[in-house]
Amino acid sequence: MHSGKRVALASVPEVVLGSVAFAIFWMLAVFPAVPFLPIGRTAGSLLGAMLMVVFQVISPDQAYAAIDLPILGLLFGTMVVSIYLERANMFQHLGKLLSWKSKGGKDLLCRVCLVSALSSALFTNDTTCIVLTEFVLKLTRQHNLPVKPFLLALASSANIGSSATPIGNPQNLVIAIQSKITFLKFFTGIAPAMLLGVAINIVILLCMFWNQLSAKKAAEEVMEEAVAEDEVLSHKFSPARMSHMSPLEGPAENHNVQKNSPKTDTKKSLPCSDMKNCLSKKDLFLKSFVYLVTVGMLVAFLLGLNMSWTAVTAALVLVVIDFKDAGPSLDKVSYSLLVFFCGMFITVDGFNKTGIPSAFWNFMEPYARINHASGVAVLSLVILLLSNVASNVPTVLLLGGQVARSAAALSHSEEARAWLILAWVSTVAGNLSLLGSAANLIVCEQARRSQDYGYTLSFWGHLVFGLPSTLIVTAVGLPLIRG
Repeated sequence: MHSGKRVALASVPEVVLGSVAFAIFWMLAVFPAVPFLPIGRTAGSLLGAMLMVVFQVISPDQAYAAIDLPILGLLFGTMVVSIYLERANMFQHLGKLLSWKSKGGKDLLCRVCLVSALSSALFTNDTTCIVLTEFVLKLTRQHNLPVKPFLLALASSANIGSSATPIGNPQNLVIAIQSKITFLKFFTGIAPAMLLGVAINIVILLCMFWNQLSAKKAAEEVMEEAVAEDEVLSHKFSPARMSHMSPLEGPAENHNVQKNSPKTDTKKSLPCSDMKNCLSKKDLFLKSFVYLVTVGMLVAFLLGLNMSWTAVTAALVLVVIDFKDAGPSLDKVSYSLLVFFCGMFITVDGFNKTGIPSAFWNFMEPYARINHASGVAVLSLVILLLSNVASNVPTVLLLGGQVARSAAALSHSEEARAWLILAWVSTVAGNLSLLGSAANLIVCEQARRSQDYGYTLSFWGHLVFGLPSTLIVTAVGLPLIRG
């Protein structure tokens, strides 16, 4: 029995033109710097959306209706909160945690994995990789450790860790909004698989790089303050952008305006010591309030409040309590990512209207029912392959509703489990290749473009680790996914 209604293919012109538009979108999303059209992911997304309308695969009204505002609101809100957390030195503290009383390269590798996974679950995998890559490069250079295993540890653990929450990565945002699964149910359903997956990923990394981590000079020495204070403070936060040159080319904002501002006027009104005390108390209050609002946002998520409006509310509370022009902070929001999502929603909706994804699922559905182990395996392989071919967010948009309808014919709990399986596999699938997730590309580009610690992580160098890690972590985690 096939669940859900069968959707016939559209007319031949619509199928052909819709496929062409989607192919252009896919090509520019996966390879944003193709020589004959190097316009980047965001422009490629808009081009695909525009072609869907011009080719009359969908109407202009249908295109606007395809844009999912709750997802955009949640994405915007979490980005703003992450920006204020960076201003409150949250990521500086995470960087210091990597080296606090650490002993040797193996211990440091485990810390990178654990900190990366935890940070990604709360602050998204892209943000984690943007901020922590520079810390990891400094640690490896300072202690004469090989760079490759630590970059792989950072990116892979960020992807695995982000699977546990709806705010961990973009595809989880889509799944949480479409499935209406609560934050708490999402977390409890995937957290056991995530924790075991991180542990297994650590074991694989240690097995593959044990000799390199043991042979390096000073690898077993005690590391106290691996990152100097001035180096940490000089690190600039830049949001994840959808350009292939994105991670390092955001505007350099000055977060320490007070540090460089003239003090002549303040000395006339207050003694220098009193002014410093006032500024330090205000700074401490604002930082404390940022943490308080962030915890409040997470509690609201756990209580089942609307995630999109909760994130936007938390962001605006931080803007108001900061009590100054929010322009410099809001400039750091990755608006290009939001625009990319708008174009992607329209392009994927147009491709769905061709009937091709439905025809593909109607063929696969009898073999991919999740009430059998073999069905879960087939479904996972389909998600794994599509996530690496079409990218994970489009895969979720293309298959999510149909996979859920198929599972809903079995039971309500199976429907929720199907959504969570989709979240788990599509997220871990990002570790398979260097192109599998934006987090991988961010780590690779930041490492390559670093002026002081430049390192190039090759496609094949990543694949040697990524292929076995992805297959093993995915397979071990699947039995732990609960609906």
